[in-house]
Amino acid sequence: MTSNHTLISRFPHLRQDFAASLVVFLVALPLCVGVAVASGVPAELGLVTGIVGGLVTGLMRGSSLQVSGPAAGLTVLVFEAVKEFGLPVLGVIVLLTGLLQVAMGLLRLGRYFRAISVSVVEGMLAGIGLVLIAGQLYPALAAKAPDSGLAKIAGLPGALLDAFGDSGALTSLAVCAGTVAVLLLWRRTPAKVRAVPGPLAAAGLATLATLVFSLPVATVEVRGLLGSVQPPPLSAFGELAGVGLLGTVLAFALIASAESLFSAAAVDRLHSGPRTQYNRELLAQGVGNTLCGLLGALPMTAVIVRSAANVQAGARTKASRVLHGAWLLLFAALLPGVLAYIPIPALAGILIHAGAKLVPVRALAALWREHRGEALVLGVTAVSIVAVSMFEGVLIGLALAVVKTAWEASHVKLDVVDKGAGPVEASLSGNATFLRLPKILDSLESLPQDRPVRLDLSGLHHLDHACRTALGNWAARHSAAGTEPVKLVTAA
Repeated sequence: MTSNHTLISRFPHLRQDFAASLVVFLVALPLCVGVAVASGVPAELGLVTGIVGGLVTGLMRGSSLQVSGPAAGLTVLVFEAVKEFGLPVLGVIVLLTGLLQVAMGLLRLGRYFRAISVSVVEGMLAGIGLVLIAGQLYPALAAKAPDSGLAKIAGLPGALLDAFGDSGALTSLAVCAGTVAVLLLWRRTPAKVRAVPGPLAAAGLATLATLVFSLPVATVEVRGLLGSVQPPPLSAFGELAGVGLLGTVLAFALIASAESLFSAAAVDRLHSGPRTQYNRELLAQGVGNTLCGLLGALPMTAVIVRSAANVQAGARTKASRVLHGAWLLLFAALLPGVLAYIPIPALAGILIHAGAKLVPVRALAALWREHRGEALVLGVTAVSIVAVSMFEGVLIGLALAVVKTAWEASHVKLDVVDKGAGPVEASLSGNATFLRLPKILDSLESLPQDRPVRLDLSGLHHLDHACRTALGNWAARHSAAGTEPVKLVTAA
């Protein structure tokens, strides 16, 4: 009795956290496996990342209720990295990503990720979602996916036509469609039924149907946990000499950190407990990714689906996420053979559903009505990721967001008072930058050439070098027309 009281006094929320950990485990299991398979790596490596996310990152300070593991948001980038550099080099990329995150956390840069335009992040996730959906439709059709995002989308009509003449492909598509249908309808089932998480129910029902009806669909290939964990060999570090690999590391670090910290902000809105400490959370993510890299596993981020499930299941402390990592470890150690029965088109269905959630169709429509500039940034970022690549797409989005902000900040107004006699009085106010220079010059050059001009610049808050030079050149040209020299009035 005394030991029970001692345990309760040390862990007053153990019952709630224990129950929540089981829910998170059941949500995480099919997602860990699905993300790994979609990334082109052994299924067990997804479980390894989930285990590290629970037992290591989960123990560290940062965001108490946020759950980390392999994320659908990095699937496309991981697949491209494995295809370009090979699986052994993936460990090096993830290791360097983790060390970079640790450095950023120690340098207290975590809070600066909150300054990244929300439209860029949502555009990034939307682009990932579109590529993920297009890519997973191929395993759903028992076909091989093309390499690039555009090729995936362009090849879909042909893949669908080919499937109509292939009974195996149609069976695979039916399993995928059934999985998506279960996920969509699960929220409408009775509360007692919804105690089983939708992804687990969908994967379980698809597996059961495949076994009962002996459906000819591909299933997960199982190698065993120890057989899948392969620390990167020393030869893999030779790839560090290439610019391409360093760019990939930067992309991993930027996207994983931004996704984790934006997820933390979202999780903070779901509960009233301790707020996220962003620098410590970035440090925790970095330590987790460093260990994942040493084990040759997938990169991790904080995952909003698991985190929301954790909060909604009643978790009160970080014990729930640590315990979920323990359940994943027990499953990987004791029941790895179960994975071999899971149909790949069912995992494709789970990821298609997850990808669709990343595309903010309703939010984009509302954003277009209220903030068209932000909607444009979101759309261009998403399309760039599909058309070019993840890294370049994010850079294009960031550049466009900066230009949009600079354009909006450079409001300038030209007032002209012409009394018909005497000098024309013109005054500029606001922020005169090179972005508004064509408008300023067009207005000034339309002033009468045969009249003296007095240009008052005292109302400007900012006058950049390009505008200052251009105004001086205009004044010289106007004065050369035979009128009195332009009089420029600046602030005292």
